[in-house]
Amino acid sequence: MAEGALFHLAEKVLELLRSLTLQEVKLASSVKTEIEKLTNTVSTIQAVILDAEKQSSQDHQIKDWLKKLKDVLHDADDLLDDFSTDVLRQKVMTKKVRIFCSTIRERLNAIAKDKEDFHFSQSFVEPQVMNRERGTYSFVFEEVVGRENDKEVIIERLFNDNVVENISIIPIVGIGGLGKTTLAQLVYNDENVDKNFELKLWISISDIFDVKRIVKESLEQLTKRKHEGSLEILEKQFREGFNGKKYLLVLDNLWIEDKKKWLLLRNLLMVGARGSRIIVTTRSKRVAWIIGPISWYALKGLPIEKSWSLFVKMAFEQGQLLEHQAFISIGKEIVEKCGGIPLIVRTIASFLRSKPLENEWSSFKNYELSKITQQEEYNISLTLKLSYDHLPSHLKECFAYCRLFPKDSKIDVKTLIHLWAAQGFIKLSNSKQRIEDVGKEYFMVLLWRSFFQDVIKDELGNIVFCKMHDLMHDLANLVAGAESTMLTLSEENIDEKLRHVSFDLRYSLRQFPVPVVKGMKIRTILGAGVGQELGKLTCDALISNLNFLRTLDLSKLKLCVVPNSIGELKHLRYLDLSENEDIEFLPNSITKLLNLQTLKLKYCKSLRELPREIKNFVNLRHLDILNILPLFVVSKAKCSGGLSELKELSNLGGSLSINNLGHGKDDMLELECKAAKLKEKQQLQQLKLWWDSRWAENNVSYDEMSLEKLQPHPNLKALKLWFYMGVIIPSWVSSLTNIVNLEFYRNRNLQHLPPLNQLPFLKSVILKYMEALEYISKDTISKALGSSKTTFFPSLSSLIMYECPNLKGWWRKVDGNEPDHLLLPSFPHLSFLKITECPHMCSMPLFPYLKEGLVLDTTSLKAFQQTMNMGATQSPSITATTSTSATLEEVNDLESLLEKCLQTLVSLRKLFIYNCIQHLTSLQEMKIMYCNELALLNDEDDGMQWQGLRSLRFLHLERIPKLVSLPDGLQYVTTLKYLKIINWIHNLTLLQEIIITECPLLQQRCQRQTGEDWPNIAHVPYVYVDNKATQNFLRYGSIF
Repeated sequence: MAEGALFHLAEKVLELLRSLTLQEVKLASSVKTEIEKLTNTVSTIQAVILDAEKQSSQDHQIKDWLKKLKDVLHDADDLLDDFSTDVLRQKVMTKKVRIFCSTIRERLNAIAKDKEDFHFSQSFVEPQVMNRERGTYSFVFEEVVGRENDKEVIIERLFNDNVVENISIIPIVGIGGLGKTTLAQLVYNDENVDKNFELKLWISISDIFDVKRIVKESLEQLTKRKHEGSLEILEKQFREGFNGKKYLLVLDNLWIEDKKKWLLLRNLLMVGARGSRIIVTTRSKRVAWIIGPISWYALKGLPIEKSWSLFVKMAFEQGQLLEHQAFISIGKEIVEKCGGIPLIVRTIASFLRSKPLENEWSSFKNYELSKITQQEEYNISLTLKLSYDHLPSHLKECFAYCRLFPKDSKIDVKTLIHLWAAQGFIKLSNSKQRIEDVGKEYFMVLLWRSFFQDVIKDELGNIVFCKMHDLMHDLANLVAGAESTMLTLSEENIDEKLRHVSFDLRYSLRQFPVPVVKGMKIRTILGAGVGQELGKLTCDALISNLNFLRTLDLSKLKLCVVPNSIGELKHLRYLDLSENEDIEFLPNSITKLLNLQTLKLKYCKSLRELPREIKNFVNLRHLDILNILPLFVVSKAKCSGGLSELKELSNLGGSLSINNLGHGKDDMLELECKAAKLKEKQQLQQLKLWWDSRWAENNVSYDEMSLEKLQPHPNLKALKLWFYMGVIIPSWVSSLTNIVNLEFYRNRNLQHLPPLNQLPFLKSVILKYMEALEYISKDTISKALGSSKTTFFPSLSSLIMYECPNLKGWWRKVDGNEPDHLLLPSFPHLSFLKITECPHMCSMPLFPYLKEGLVLDTTSLKAFQQTMNMGATQSPSITATTSTSATLEEVNDLESLLEKCLQTLVSLRKLFIYNCIQHLTSLQEMKIMYCNELALLNDEDDGMQWQGLRSLRFLHLERIPKLVSLPDGLQYVTTLKYLKIINWIHNLTLLQEIIITECPLLQQRCQRQTGEDWPNIAHVPYVYVDNKATQNFLRYGSIF
């Protein structure tokens, strides 16, 4: 149990006692009396726990008293859980309950008597945390404060060619919490750095320096596949894969004492090309010395003004600093004590954000923080512990439990919540709450308080993974105490009070130490390794000797058989058998696990069926084939496969695809759609509705009726409608206030979309094959301009419109006049725009902020005229589109584009033009200059594109460094009179031969020694002028 979390355990015991009396169990009156007495005793003791824990740091006798209390409460928790399970099995024995109550009460009475000697004060009020709604967690974790100069210095060292070694090493040294890893990430993700290296790799080292693991992970990052074998085999593969390649390798959080091991790795890394770089982050100057006699970069704390800036962002709501003048002076004093360490600034500031009173800030500064200075890492950990001490006990348990994960490991957030639930850490305040929702709130609070970091989100914005800072992991280890550990060697000494254990099989002897843990009251077994083998006998022995397990993770252990003894684990709540590919059956005994909440069978590829009595899992909340139902096919038969079968899956989450929906008039289908009760499935994230694709155009569709009944809950984040044949879409789509992605595919009859412009989180819209779509909105332009003062599509970042042949524009026009571009709504965040096969589109909102790309294919430029005008009438630095990539294919009015549109693409780095040049039939002069990335390559159509340039007379090419040859299609430009190529031919360093025939003027200019252009071709070994060869050995001149 976590330090300071005993209050929550006592509360759990009280809840179990209350539930035992409330359930319809036939108990003798004497037993009920015993339960009431026991409840009173636990309540009396719970009242003083908070004060006792506060005093225990200074009094060893109190600490011993709390240990005794904890042991008794754990035993009571286990036994009461036994009784609750027996109630489910209808096997409650009154005598057994009475004996338990009297025994536990005797032990507790002795403890209650001892408490009188300490004169504790009573308290039932734990520290509170603020509840936040979605959107109020305005994280600044992605925003790094005050490391701009440090980043520039490291990048300068990366690009410095004035070094002796082919491969140089750049150590970043500093105490924990300064942000060494963050700085390395800033450099690693820099765009210029990305361009400069052929390969980039990131390896986290942490406590154990294992050359084989580093080589293995490097290979896996290179090849995107698993690698096994001895170190010698892996070394050979490494040399083959990295030989001659210019790479950047980050070795994060390096700890090493053995220089020989480092030299073994260093020599292997030297196979890279010159210019390769290795960045090392470490807390230890000794490690930097072992790496070699090179200068390291000593990372220092943030300047006081940067620390204050970070503190303000974490401690105050945006824009409310001026309203908290009384807090500013206290806050600045606190910041001065943080020593410029970003992790401490974040942790303290986010903790103080939940303290609304000035005296709370003053008390923290004067009585808690003042005892600690930030001179050594040990004191940094104590400073971080101040934030932990102010957590409520249930959050303390949740945080301390994370000690079981290896350092720097990616933690699956959903799995973490299930693990917390299995241990009873998540408490519900009412019957309507869901464990998953409350668990997510717990996680978000801990994330906000900096106990977690480095979050990874999915495409819908959900946080799916996170990490813990090494110092936070050390803190979790400290507060978890002897009851929680990670075993790496089977002969390790194990404390008899151990209750939670994980096995890091990467560094273990690859076997569970069953004899060592036999008979212990262990509640958690997590196997953190992958691919190791656990035999049937070992698995059976493990399960048979650990009767108090609540969490059992046997994933990725190459199990073939699940032992029958699994059914005896009556306390088990969480069972993970994932990625055991040889398991064919689950034993029927598994259905005896009445408390099971989570059963994970992901990638059990050989599993044939589930046990018949699976209905006995009365508490099951998460089963992959139920809680995440990837595909539901609607049966045409009336007896099975109906949508009504979904109605009982109230906890359905993740992704759901409903296929084979019918188009015809079907009263049963309408009833089935309504019976599916999708609107009640609050956890559903993604919904795909797929109607039958076989539907004749002249048939009447009744899809609008079925779609109306398939309305999902507003929590939905992604919706796809495929082969929907309705003319309109129900209005409920506009009420999906949490929607992120919308996709409409082959909705052939749809004429316009419902209002979407006010959806706050909508990021992506895809429209494909919408044959009847004429306007995106049914409103007129004038109505759109005056309808709303709110932001237009506030979050939309990607818009794709593909093959909408009748699409005329975004809005209808009434009088045929185009409104002034200054009045049109603008996409504030649109970054990528792709429009293909929309030849009649003539109106479009403004898109002045493109960054990721612009793709136009068989599309008129009329729809973009207004955005082009912005570049012509306003400052490009403010309004011009900043797209770095543009693709143009079969754009009919390309001349207009060249004149107006390209001047707005001020950040354009890549321009791809397909099937467009032939439309420039009137073009007489073309200049292409200063295009560093442009290469006029030969076309796949043998240059036929150039035939459209029927009027081109002058072609000027200047300073195009990647131009190595002229396109073949240039031969079709028969009107060309002047071809000027400046600063080009010297790029052809490998050119061996020039042949000039039937070009009398050019022949004269290229005559050896005397010709005007001779200096420009003198570097070419063989030059044929009028079929006469001459050998040259002179260096070429300046330009051709």
